[in-house]
Amino acid sequence: MFKRRTPEAPANPPEVVKPGGKGRPTPKRKEAEKRNRQPITAPGSRKEAYRKVRERQADDRAKARKGMAKGDEKHLLKRDKGPVRKLARNYVDSRRTVGSYLMYAMFAIVLLSMLPIPVARLLVLFAPPLLLVVVFAEGLMLSRGIKRLAAERYPDEDVKGVGLYAAMRAMQIRRLRVPNPQVRVGEKQKI
Repeated sequence: MFKRRTPEAPANPPEVVKPGGKGRPTPKRKEAEKRNRQPITAPGSRKEAYRKVRERQADDRAKARKGMAKGDEKHLLKRDKGPVRKLARNYVDSRRTVGSYLMYAMFAIVLLSMLPIPVARLLVLFAPPLLLVVVFAEGLMLSRGIKRLAAERYPDEDVKGVGLYAAMRAMQIRRLRVPNPQVRVGEKQKI
């Protein structure tokens, strides 16, 4: 009765797109809050919560293990990170080393020690120290070589400890090295 009469607005007003606008109308607060509301997915019991945490941690460890095996920089341990360490890994992995066969040789020596042949017993006596001297000398040569190469290629990087890193990697069985070897034996282009 006392209302002012206004002309009714059309049912579908034409959409006016402002230049530089987002191209859609701002949602009402009620709609935005409804869309942002998420159901609570808290675990029902403490056991279930611990189980979920353990599963998530196991997944994270599996991803880190795969990343480390591939040589992904973000998953590597601190001792393996950096271009100098990658150079050292590729330098060692591109060579056949006596150190990588050391465990196999020691196992063969143990088997030889069980034989009742005097020559085999004499070999068992002198072979282990000789092998260790050869592996030590090889480690020194690898260490000097990688330090020289790293100083040439990366003059601004720190090469501290890279020689020992390369020597220790050379003593590991190739299949068990982590990160996995990225180069084949004899391959020179990635070094």
